[in-house]
Amino acid sequence: MTADAIPLAITRTCPFAPPAQHQQLRKEAPIAKVKLPSGATAWAVTRHEDIRTILSDPRFSASRRNPGFPHLTEKTPPPLTAKPFLIEMDGQEHSAARRAVVGEFSVKRMAALAPRIQQIVDQSIDAMLAGPRPVDLVQALSLPVPSLVICELLGVPYADHEFFQARSAKLVGRTPTIEEKAGAFFELVGYLNKLVTDKEENPTDDLLGRQIVKLREEGAYDHETMLNLAFILLIAGHETTANMISLSTLMLLKHPEKLAVLRQDPEKTLAAVEELLRYFTIAEAGIGRVATEDVELGGVLIRAGEGVVVLANVGNRDPEVFENGDELEVERGARNHIAFGFGPHQCLGQNLARLELQIVLDTLFRRIPELRPAVREEELSFKDDATVYGMYEFPVTW
Repeated sequence: MTADAIPLAITRTCPFAPPAQHQQLRKEAPIAKVKLPSGATAWAVTRHEDIRTILSDPRFSASRRNPGFPHLTEKTPPPLTAKPFLIEMDGQEHSAARRAVVGEFSVKRMAALAPRIQQIVDQSIDAMLAGPRPVDLVQALSLPVPSLVICELLGVPYADHEFFQARSAKLVGRTPTIEEKAGAFFELVGYLNKLVTDKEENPTDDLLGRQIVKLREEGAYDHETMLNLAFILLIAGHETTANMISLSTLMLLKHPEKLAVLRQDPEKTLAAVEELLRYFTIAEAGIGRVATEDVELGGVLIRAGEGVVVLANVGNRDPEVFENGDELEVERGARNHIAFGFGPHQCLGQNLARLELQIVLDTLFRRIPELRPAVREEELSFKDDATVYGMYEFPVTW
């Protein structure tokens, strides 16, 4: 690549839209050379079709250990584990690791969780109604629901949620240094190492316990691989859904006419969830790839060793795919969005996320019909400094 790459904008300037630069790139230079915070260059890809091609093409590697991987940090973070995480595996290694655990997230298994998720949501709302107002929705509902669900699913004691949430926040934030991130990582890994070791000695009937038993029977068990799986599922299992709960609630309160559609027909909530996922695309620039051989895409030659940043935030608003893509249309229901990624690495927990969002939105607006923000929109604090977009606090009242 030449030196004329433009610095890639990272921060949103509007809470409800991708950075203007990303939208301009999609219109004028769908595959463009950009400069990353580290000074390295990469290709930014913005069209829906091109993004799906990259995420399903084995010539683009997900390995963060590759020297060309497009990290969105000022320094390249060193590998923190000897073995790769599921999200950075390629080919057969990834297929085998994903196949081992994918059954834990089937539609059938998630449906069996629905009554328990409903109970958790109701208990959280009970506590909101019983306490003083205003209430911070993030702490009262958005974080507790997915955190408790993923803890029960994995077999992690919920009593430790403050410990792992604090370290998770450092890991996905942009302001902590690489050293601070590494510290948070090793503290969390130390905690999970003991948890996995305990389950190895006394397997429990939860995802981690079942995986340990199953892989031992198959002669394929490895402690560090299980530790890595526990880490990635714990972080991903609460951080993303928590942010989507807050943002979705805010957006529906901001547009009462759209909320009215769901009040009149709760059957439409699932379509609204898909639309909210598309609209916000909270892991907006979190998907990176490295070309392992020369690939021509959209008339542009991406050479072996060059990094690619997938800007799914604007890919999910591509007018070639989503008419009026900058508008929230709760009845659109398009499931061809790429908020969960695409291809072999598509999010394992997407069925769980959809279910949690559907139950939370239906229950929250049914039980607290007069819910409203307790502060003006300009007073709200958004996660402009995190790799997963969301809200730090959301004071509400009724």
